Amino acid sequence: MRVLGIDPGARRIGLALSDPEGQFALPLEAVQVRGMEQTVQRLAAEVVRLSAERLVIGLPLRMDGSEGESARLARKLAERLHAATGLPVVLWDERLTTRAAERALAEVGARGARRKQAVDSVAAALLLQSYLDAEHERDGRDA
Repeated sequence: MRVLGIDPGARRIGLALSDPEGQFALPLEAVQVRGMEQTVQRLAAEVVRLSAERLVIGLPLRMDGSEGESARLARKLAERLHAATGLPVVLWDERLTTRAAERALAEVGARGARRKQAVDSVAAALLLQSYLDAEHERDGRDA
């Protein structure tokens, strides 16, 4: 099953796609945010183009686990994407994925604009990989 990972942000939305077996997350090009309606339409088109069967959307919780404005917007995006695509949508804790992505890109020497453009998609890949790993662990316990 192909799963699309979505890391919502104020300016860009990072995207990542799983392989068909749902083992690995691969970063894709980020999508520019242009208002909720246009963003939902663009993401719904990506869902079709990529043949995604499930969406995992990052839920930006605060370090204490509480929700703020960003989490509220992520929930709204999740509702709108579910309505637009009819696909199952999972909200997944994304705490620290952007920092981890920034560290990973720094380690490979990415700098400046290139790093800024890549961080959202790398964060989406980290978010999606975390979800995929948890699903495989759960499936292993259920077997």
